[in-house]
Amino acid sequence: MSELPPDHNADDQPDPLTAFDEIIAEETDRDPDLAVIEAGSRTLRTQGGPPDADIPARPADPEVDKALREVETELATRWGETKLEPSVSRIAALMDVLGEPQRSYPSIHITGTNGKTSTARMIEALLGAFELRTGRYTSPHVQSITERISLDGAPIAPERFIETYQDIKPYVEMVDAAQEYRLSFFEVLTGMAYAAFADAPVDVGVVEVGMGGSWDATNVIDGDVAVVTPIDLDHTDRLGSTHAEIATEKAGIIKQGATVIMAQQPVDAAQVLLKKAVEVDATVAREGLEFGVVERQVAVGGQLVTLRGLGGEYPEVYLPLHGAHQAHNAAVALAAVEAFFGVGAQRPDALDLDTVRKAFAAVASPGRLEVVRRSPTVVLDAAHNPAGARAAAEAIGEAFQFSRLIGVVGASGDKNVRGLLEAFEPVFAEVVVTQNSSHRAMDADELAGIAVEVFGEERVQVEPRLPDALEAAITLAEEEGEFAGGGVLVTGSVITVGEARLLLGRG
Repeated sequence: MSELPPDHNADDQPDPLTAFDEIIAEETDRDPDLAVIEAGSRTLRTQGGPPDADIPARPADPEVDKALREVETELATRWGETKLEPSVSRIAALMDVLGEPQRSYPSIHITGTNGKTSTARMIEALLGAFELRTGRYTSPHVQSITERISLDGAPIAPERFIETYQDIKPYVEMVDAAQEYRLSFFEVLTGMAYAAFADAPVDVGVVEVGMGGSWDATNVIDGDVAVVTPIDLDHTDRLGSTHAEIATEKAGIIKQGATVIMAQQPVDAAQVLLKKAVEVDATVAREGLEFGVVERQVAVGGQLVTLRGLGGEYPEVYLPLHGAHQAHNAAVALAAVEAFFGVGAQRPDALDLDTVRKAFAAVASPGRLEVVRRSPTVVLDAAHNPAGARAAAEAIGEAFQFSRLIGVVGASGDKNVRGLLEAFEPVFAEVVVTQNSSHRAMDADELAGIAVEVFGEERVQVEPRLPDALEAAITLAEEEGEFAGGGVLVTGSVITVGEARLLLGRG
């Protein structure tokens, strides 16, 4: 990549097509050819940082808040998201009695292991910038259950969330009575999302799978565009222990005649996805071949990227998110929206550059390297598996250059916690292990035992209560002095990040 300043002579600039050719070799590896630019080496002085994240607080009206809590309580009586019966029969039955609301709008369906929510948010922003009314369904939520269903780029209003639940409740109970198992928490929410989208109505649904693909509750849609973000090892007890096995489940969202937007994948996962695409006569666009990241530069509050899309090149796009992984997510999101509009197939021209720039500049992804405090800087990242942790560790080193970084880690017991801690070990000076309020949380002492094996006893502190863990980490970061550049990264679980966000005064 060029190290020339932004105002260099155009004649000295490397040929973008040559640069793009160089990333073809990256198809299964994100690291080699996209050299990491030193943080601060280039800045985008016309931008002031990321937009505010759209995380709703509790409703201000006590009656609305009470009604929302009642809905949450009722939903909590159902199977949680970690208890599954691999079938779409129940959600299909619900869609049938509701009149197939998911068929009333085209959809972009997103699966993968990491990056799904950020990619969904970028797709939503792009579609909205082109004046389409969007519905977005993502999971899990960071703080409020209403985050999961978004209309026109904003979380559904609590009043509308309650109304949607009450509208479909009789039909949910009808399906419950006819099925061997009641509809799960996630299945009911999925039904609510599809009904809310139809009622709005939306022009397009942007739908993230909950887990896997084939039997995921969201998979009662036939996405015009199927997006597969990077596949790695996670949920191995349910999806399989190899990349190929996991890809087999995720390939289930690829439907007849769809367009598949495929991020860089391990070779065995890519083979599975390509085979499924051939079987259903789907068109495939692959990152590193048909589209990709041409260049990226660290910028104030994010990065400046040049993307190669299906219809051409999009230079100098400001993305207010940190890390190479977010640049790749942006390339995938752009290709997905191009495919939705028929770019590269029905129409040869690229999307309007100014509109694309405007859309990406407005993207926010709460809990993804999100700064929630200064002096010392506290960053939240929802990494919960080794691949996500590696991406976060690389990105935080590039974007912040802390002289001393303290980790606060609270993880779920069903995750590869050792792999997550090993990914963070090179960047954490010390780690404070804790646990969140979820029943799935790993006990802090058990987590500490693993952390001591990874970091050594002298670098590990145990604080079972998250407020105490945050206070301890901030104190450790401040030992460097006010201007020394100490920082704190809170990570390990979306739930840990959400609870920390509330404790630090966000939402």
